[in-house]
Amino acid sequence: MTPQLQQAIRLLQLSSMELQTEIQQVLESNVMLERQEENGEASHSSVAEQPETSPVESSPNPADSDMQALDINKQNDNIPSELPVDTRWEDVYEPGFTPSGGGASDDGREFEFQGSTTEDLGEHLRWQVQMGNFSETDQIIAEAIIDAINEDGYLTTALDEIHQLLVNDLPELERDELAAVLRRIHNFDPPGVAARDLQESLALQLQQLPADAPWLNETKTVIQRHFNLLAKRDYGQLMRRSQLDEESLQQVIQLIQSLNPRPGGHISSSSPEYIVPDVFVTKVNENWRVELNPDNAPRLGINAHYAKMIRRGDNTADNTCLKNHLQEARWFLKSLQSRSETLLKVASTIVERQRDFLEYGDVAMKPMVLHDIAEAVDMHESTISRVTTRKYIHTPRGIFELKYFFSSHVKTSDGGEASSTAIQARIKKFILEEEPKKPLSDSRIAEILSQQGINVARRTVAKYREVMNIPPSNERKRLA
Repeated sequence: MTPQLQQAIRLLQLSSMELQTEIQQVLESNVMLERQEENGEASHSSVAEQPETSPVESSPNPADSDMQALDINKQNDNIPSELPVDTRWEDVYEPGFTPSGGGASDDGREFEFQGSTTEDLGEHLRWQVQMGNFSETDQIIAEAIIDAINEDGYLTTALDEIHQLLVNDLPELERDELAAVLRRIHNFDPPGVAARDLQESLALQLQQLPADAPWLNETKTVIQRHFNLLAKRDYGQLMRRSQLDEESLQQVIQLIQSLNPRPGGHISSSSPEYIVPDVFVTKVNENWRVELNPDNAPRLGINAHYAKMIRRGDNTADNTCLKNHLQEARWFLKSLQSRSETLLKVASTIVERQRDFLEYGDVAMKPMVLHDIAEAVDMHESTISRVTTRKYIHTPRGIFELKYFFSSHVKTSDGGEASSTAIQARIKKFILEEEPKKPLSDSRIAEILSQQGINVARRTVAKYREVMNIPPSNERKRLA
């Protein structure tokens, strides 16, 4: 494997954010490469358009290409052309979009934001200690307790263990002092923090509600005295023990459901993370259009000034260095071009195969494995794996990793195949529409799927349900 091929493969597996970092590092280390400003002409997007009734159109004239993910000015000298390049967008189609440098494009499409506040839960609790007029000893105790609170807001270490850790430095420390400090932390924000278990956390959250909150006293009684019955969803026994009728118990359960089982969950130490789509898919005039994100690769080119300084036949160290930089720059540009072409080709093929998903959603997802795309684009499966990992596609149905469109298949009664993703979507739909008092068992869901021509075992239904984090039927039972 040549160094050039190794470079091309490495660039192919980089995410868009990692690619930006790589490009910047190469620009700083290679004098032959430079960013090129717009010359007054509109930049050309790398595009493939997919009609409703035919595969994605290929370029009529690859030699006229000016790919955008790319937006790279190719240097034709000694650079082999290994992959076809799409024609410029304006020559064939109407003008495309031009995303802005911020979080949203001019046509309203937004980049995905993931993450929450940058404040750590521990920092949030320590700040409240500092504002709470704690004594020096109590501050030490509070610090030890906060250190034992996990990211969900639960106290994971017993007070006796914390006492043993502190008693060496504070010999006269009594366990009751720890309990007193813990009670103060129980009144901190977020409500329910520093609880030992879910029952205690819910009880603490109820204590911070206004005294005149509807059904507050009844809810406290259920949490304190009948929590096990509530956890088992044994509503019949719960109504008898709590002396609540069905309507009253339903009000109590609604109040409980408004509480937070992970009180520390909304305060995270993680920094905001953004998903920048690599590919955009839009529907224009009944056609699905696939185009690369033009913001993911800057316009790069060879620095003409330094290139002219190279003298043939000159073997001095400086001239040899310039030659090497020029060759490396050319290969880097070629590798970027190859990455963009491969990404566009693979994404277009995926869109072509999953057109029904774009039209109708998960229930219409077709079964597809790496081999299917590798065979269609004449590439190795490992290449498809690289190009679909941490590469994201923006569709009218949301932003998805390209890997999302691959799924195993299940044989249907008519000899066809159904995607596991589509089956999961059906299962989710059945459960959303089930009668709350009589939720569907895994066996019953398997029977319904069988009636629709999809033969799956009960254990398969259970596996899919668990993948979607849907609890079993006994835990889904509700009063209404």
